[in-house]
Amino acid sequence: MPVASRSLPALLLLAVGGVLSLLMALAVGSVSITWQELLAVLAGQGQGLHQELVYSLRAPRALSAFATGGLLALAGALMQVLLRNPLADPYVLGISGGAAVGALLSMLLGLGTAMVSGSAFVGALLSTVLVFGLAQGRGSWTPTRLLLTGVVIAAGWGAVITFLLTLSPTEKLPGMLYWLMGDLSYADSPQTAWWVLIPVLLLTLPLGRSLNVLARGPLQAAALGVAVKPLEWGVYGLASLLTAVAVTTAGSVGFVGLIVPHMLRLVLGNDQRLILPASVLAGGALLTVADTLARTLMAPEQLPVGVITALLGVPTFLFLLYRSR
Repeated sequence: MPVASRSLPALLLLAVGGVLSLLMALAVGSVSITWQELLAVLAGQGQGLHQELVYSLRAPRALSAFATGGLLALAGALMQVLLRNPLADPYVLGISGGAAVGALLSMLLGLGTAMVSGSAFVGALLSTVLVFGLAQGRGSWTPTRLLLTGVVIAAGWGAVITFLLTLSPTEKLPGMLYWLMGDLSYADSPQTAWWVLIPVLLLTLPLGRSLNVLARGPLQAAALGVAVKPLEWGVYGLASLLTAVAVTTAGSVGFVGLIVPHMLRLVLGNDQRLILPASVLAGGALLTVADTLARTLMAPEQLPVGVITALLGVPTFLFLLYRSR
């Protein structure tokens, strides 16, 4: 079946799922809002309490969750093409480890939420530069060398994280652990995530054909006229940026960047022109639903959203893998 004939229905279905996940996030909570009341609020009417709940509390968090899921899924799809490894994810090169060290240091020093996010972003960029510089060495880097360097750097960041947790006072440990497992409690400003997600998606869509060829190997891509090195550098830079912004927004949310692109490939094939936008929609919907469950399953207590993504994603992935064997 041609790509165009199956891409539009799939993307429309995923878009509908994304909209429904956002509406569910707005309606469900400690104070339930019926669909009629929610539509009234979105139309500028409704009760004042419902308007405050939707626009001040739930909408910013839901939009942050959707954007973060889209960032992670898109970064995972790009990483899997770059490293030509279906098990690659946004965190495989140690970016989340650098961000975690920066965030935990800020928490340990008692800095505010803005400084924690800024420190996480700086740590992610530092890890990106470190991995790319060490992988490059005196010559050109290869996917294998980049992957090995990232694994070693990630292990180093893991040791630093363990050291910081050991030094941390007891009252600060819950916040640190929640951040490490993914937490959207303080994600009340989704603008940055959306301002990064939309331009990067629009920038990568025209590269779909080149990415399809690159997935078959650099030699074949070069023989077919693809500028391999600039393309690889661009993909690495964009994936790193996406991951840094996602980690800054919601902490280290696992499984989304690994499972979503891989599940979509099992269902839709391996055409990046379809996989990239589909990953954004599916990743956003998955994390929005997971965050809604995280804040409602054991209300008033909130679960780390990374736990919910694992509980939702892993069985679904195993089922699809079983079906496609």
